[in-house]
Amino acid sequence: MKPESTPTGDWRRQQERSNLAILKLMVWISLTFGRRIGRLVLHGIAAYYVLFAPRARRASRDYLHRALGRWAEWTDGYRHVFSFASTIHDRIYLLNDRFDLFDIEVVGAEALQASLASQPGALLVGAHLGSFEVLRAVGRGRAGLQVAMLMYEENARKINATLQAINPKATEDILPLGRVDSMLAARDKLDQGYLVGMLADRGLGGDPAVDCEFLGETAAFPLGPWRMAAMLRRPVFFMTGLYLGGNRYQIHFEPLADFSSVPRAEREQAIQAAVHAYADRLAYFCRRAPYNWFNFFDFWQKK
Repeated sequence: MKPESTPTGDWRRQQERSNLAILKLMVWISLTFGRRIGRLVLHGIAAYYVLFAPRARRASRDYLHRALGRWAEWTDGYRHVFSFASTIHDRIYLLNDRFDLFDIEVVGAEALQASLASQPGALLVGAHLGSFEVLRAVGRGRAGLQVAMLMYEENARKINATLQAINPKATEDILPLGRVDSMLAARDKLDQGYLVGMLADRGLGGDPAVDCEFLGETAAFPLGPWRMAAMLRRPVFFMTGLYLGGNRYQIHFEPLADFSSVPRAEREQAIQAAVHAYADRLAYFCRRAPYNWFNFFDFWQKK
């Protein structure tokens, strides 16, 4: 078993460049003139960040080099940022139930439905890969599939504030992490038959982590999400909503771990195995859809 390490949490210290006024203007343009016009504006926003965010640009190039298996060109970096901007932009429409604008394919739903048929609730563990909002959109659009999300309250607070102004229901199924009652809130949702999602590719500074092989080099992955999953004693599915360009998304569900009947004495071993399996699947999807992983900081923490 590899020793635990402590990620620095640089992603939280990295200054958020989002401007609330610009976001609100973008929302108004998108809802007034439609998605096609709104996407034209995205090109200018993406170009700005590629040109004037050197730290994020370097991190993007480092990651893309690994995921693409070749040197990442300027055009690759631009496509990376534009994909991120596109998923944020599409949230405007998904939060307003405009599912008709999108072509959404779901892969692996059968295993998830079989799990839900045997016991209520399941955990979905994803990453900053593609769009989680497209999954919640599918849940709202299909009877019997309710999705709640565990997330850090301060994460992307300006974007969430803007989207809440668009549709106040946007935050109804957001469960805050870091509170004393976070575990109880997640358990209650699971008992009600919800899918409860959380992202496991970032940790807070000081949180315990385990080193895993990821895209050719060791990286630290937080243990917190997996310890919570073990305590909640539910099946865990890897989940991602990949953005495929244009208006196309592809949602994937894959069985990853099952803590339903793991004895306490074997829990830590099961957690370690789940973290490594998660890192393997994340690497697979990063290579499959390389412009979808939206971590614009030094994930490998090179000195």
